[in-house]
Amino acid sequence: MHRNAERHLSTACPALAGLIARVGPRQEKPDDGRSPYAKLVRAIAHQQLHGRAAETIFGRFLALFPDHDFPPPALVLERAEADLRACGFSFSKIAAIRDIALKTAEGVVPERPEMAKLDDETLIQRLVTIRGVGRWTVEMLLMDMGRPDILPVDDFGVREGYKLLHGLESQPKPKALAEIGLPWAPYRSTAAWYLWRAADEAKKIKPLA
Repeated sequence: MHRNAERHLSTACPALAGLIARVGPRQEKPDDGRSPYAKLVRAIAHQQLHGRAAETIFGRFLALFPDHDFPPPALVLERAEADLRACGFSFSKIAAIRDIALKTAEGVVPERPEMAKLDDETLIQRLVTIRGVGRWTVEMLLMDMGRPDILPVDDFGVREGYKLLHGLESQPKPKALAEIGLPWAPYRSTAAWYLWRAADEAKKIKPLA
């Protein structure tokens, strides 16, 4: 699929064609097989934290439930707030994690088989009703689970990558980038991946002394 995506994007945008030629084939992390529920809880744990700190807190959370690879929603809802606070979660993150657990128990957060039957926008609108879960978080979830046509226009790195790739003075607004990205369908997830690489390229360029 990625070869088709790279050919399509290269035809749709000459600047992307040059970037794809420089960077090479898209590299993806393998899907870890976890449920949407587990992935959302992990995403909340990582919000506004550096990776190592988030993983430490998330590890303490998992340690509260030693008999489970990942705790079922009912156990999370039963757990005392003080226990979750001791992991390092803020009150707002505890509220979000509990709401994810509640919405999973109620069926709002689908299991993988049901999720596969739903289109991207339906899933986004359904999951942003959860406390602490915005559109960007759902888009990252969908990309992580292999959805091929997601363009997270609110993502700083995606907009910065586009700005740098095209030599612009400022980032495009999300609405403008959504319009720009229409010809990239149905491979906008791959376009986003390459725009992140464009932003990464700029970070590696050291200013002259």
